[in-house]
Amino acid sequence: MSEDPKDDEITAGDKTSVISSDTFKGRLAEATNAPPSLVLLVGPNSYIGKQWPLTAGDVVVGRDPRSHVFVDDKSVSKSHAKVVFSGKEVSIMDLESTNKTVINGRVVPPLTLVKLKNNDQIKTGNVIFKFLESGNIESMTTKSTYDRGQIDGLTQIFNKAALLEHGKEAFKRSGLMQFPLTAIAFDLDHFRQVNNNFGHLAGDYVLKTLADLVKAKVIRGDDFFARFGGEEFVVILHGSNLQQGADIAERARQAVQTHVFEYEGKKLPITISLGVAEKSATMAGWDDLFKAADEALYRSKNNGRNQTTKHKSS
Repeated sequence: MSEDPKDDEITAGDKTSVISSDTFKGRLAEATNAPPSLVLLVGPNSYIGKQWPLTAGDVVVGRDPRSHVFVDDKSVSKSHAKVVFSGKEVSIMDLESTNKTVINGRVVPPLTLVKLKNNDQIKTGNVIFKFLESGNIESMTTKSTYDRGQIDGLTQIFNKAALLEHGKEAFKRSGLMQFPLTAIAFDLDHFRQVNNNFGHLAGDYVLKTLADLVKAKVIRGDDFFARFGGEEFVVILHGSNLQQGADIAERARQAVQTHVFEYEGKKLPITISLGVAEKSATMAGWDDLFKAADEALYRSKNNGRNQTTKHKSS
């Protein structure tokens, strides 16, 4: 406890921070309702710190993108292990994986349930998870830390690292589950002039306001919205084809064009250019889909800006 009676300490891993007593109580209440979870400790860089809540039913851990706990690592079998609930107890079963399931250094016999305890380390191939039981405050603090690493500080939408991870997963899932996948790439027209004429704080205002506007008026529940970098943004549309993507892109363009961007009493002329592409059979991965959307975006810019262009697949 700190000397100030209004403050408390909260510890996550090796880090301790002082927070207000009311905030601390709120976090404790939130943690009490947290379900058991798996947190990735060792594995692909983009997954480190990622947390999967274990809410109900049987949960498969594997390399198959349809797995509830999906990790894209070759040492993990497509269906490597299964987490099983029995009342309040949580157990894990190895699904005859190639590289075994190991708990705290001990190999789990195939198709045998082994009860999990708080902070157990579970090794699947070369990937290591930590199990957190229900109500563990570390579940909340770990998730908060991971989420901060996935969010762009200025716009409070997903950042480039989160986009690259989600894009790869979405591309694989769409192929396996046979649903369309469309990407929209867009950026601000003449953004350098905004910074030069009105200052970088005005530019930050525009980026933040633009992100808020698109979130409020365009983004749907299953869409993924990220800042790729600078003034460029990307939207991933799950289950939407090229024409649906173009319609959504136009809605975004019109929302920005009609919005009044005003900074310190000055109205800023803001428009965006957009490119839309749908996943096709000739594309090998997310990079190809993003490249197609980006190429369509640059055609919009080269053809006069403030417009939407659909990618023409070959």
